[in-house]
Amino acid sequence: MTGSYCISVDAMGGDFGPRVTVAAASDALKRHPQLQILLVGQSDAITSQLHRHPGKHLQRLEIVHADDVVAMDEKPSFALRSRRESSLWRALELVSQGRAQACISAGNTGALMAMSRLVLGMLPGIERPAIVAAIPTLKGYSYMLDLGANIDSSAEQLLQFAIMGSVMVEAIDRRERPLLGLLNVGSEDNKGTECVREASRLIQAHGGLNFIGYLEGDDLFSGRADLVVCDGFVGNVALKSCEGLSKLLVRKVQGSFRRNLYRRFVALLATPILRELKQQLDPGRRNGATLLGLKGVVVKSHGGANRTYFGHAIDQAFEEARLNVPAKIGDQVAREMARCQSGRQMGAADRSKN
Repeated sequence: MTGSYCISVDAMGGDFGPRVTVAAASDALKRHPQLQILLVGQSDAITSQLHRHPGKHLQRLEIVHADDVVAMDEKPSFALRSRRESSLWRALELVSQGRAQACISAGNTGALMAMSRLVLGMLPGIERPAIVAAIPTLKGYSYMLDLGANIDSSAEQLLQFAIMGSVMVEAIDRRERPLLGLLNVGSEDNKGTECVREASRLIQAHGGLNFIGYLEGDDLFSGRADLVVCDGFVGNVALKSCEGLSKLLVRKVQGSFRRNLYRRFVALLATPILRELKQQLDPGRRNGATLLGLKGVVVKSHGGANRTYFGHAIDQAFEEARLNVPAKIGDQVAREMARCQSGRQMGAADRSKN
C-alpha cells in the first residue's frame, strides 16, 4: 500500500460495527490521499461491507483479521485477561509494532483505556492518560480534559493534563501559547478543593503555560480559554450535560416551530439559520476524543456514531498522526523534567554551601 500515514481501525467496535466503520474508512481514504487504513476485525464481516464501496482508493486499505470482539458492557479487567485476540487489542498492537501511527475505536471506553496503557505504555513523566475533546463556544470551539479517563486526579496530574493539552492545541490548531483555564466553583483564589488550588499554584509556577486562572461552569462556552482542565469526574459530567442540553435546545426549537401553520411558515423562512444552529450544536460534528499521554495516537469515537461522525474521528486521528502529537508532548514533558531536575540540583548545591 502507498501513503504516508497509517491508521488502524477497530472495525468491530461501536453500536453498528463494520456497517459504519467500513463506510467511514472508505470515505476517509477519498478525503486524504496520504492516508492508509488497516481495518481490524472479522474478515467476512468487513469484506461484505467493502463490496458496497468499490474504488481505487481501497488499494490503500488492508484487512487484518481478528476473531474476537470486546463487548460494549464488558469490564476492562475481563477484557484485559480474555480479549487479547480481539479487534481492539490487535488494532492497538499494530501501533505498538510501528505498522500504524494511530488507532481509532468506537468500542468499550474502559477496555480501550486499559488496553492502551498496557499495549502502548505511557510517555515518560506522565502518570495517567487523559481524554480530551472539543466543545462548542461563542468563538468557535475550545478543548476540555480530562473527560472521564480518571475519576479523581492529583494536583500534579492536573498540571500534566495542562501541559499535554496545551501542546496538542498548539499543534492541532496552531494556536501559539493557547489560553488555559482551570475549572472551579468560583473565580476567587480561595475557592475550590485543596487539590484544585494546589494545581493552580503549580500551573502558575510552571511559567511555560498561558494560564488565565479559574473558570466557572458558565465560562465553558464563552471561548475565554482555548483549553479547560479538570478531573475526569467533573469533565465527564460537564460533557454529558453539554450534549444533553444541545439535544434539548434543538428539539425545543423544532417543537416550537411545529405548533401551528403560521410557525411552520416562519420555520420555512428560517430553515438556513436553524440548520446552521443545529450543526453548531451537534456534538457528532466534534466526534473523536483523544487519549493523551500514551506512546501513540489513540482516538475514541462515540459508540453510536454514524458514518459521517465516525469519519470526523478518523480525520482527528489522521491529523494527530501527521503532526506526531505524542512526540511533541513527550519532548515538552522531557524539557519540563529536565528543568525540574536542574532546579533540584541547584537547590541542593546552595544548601550544601550553607
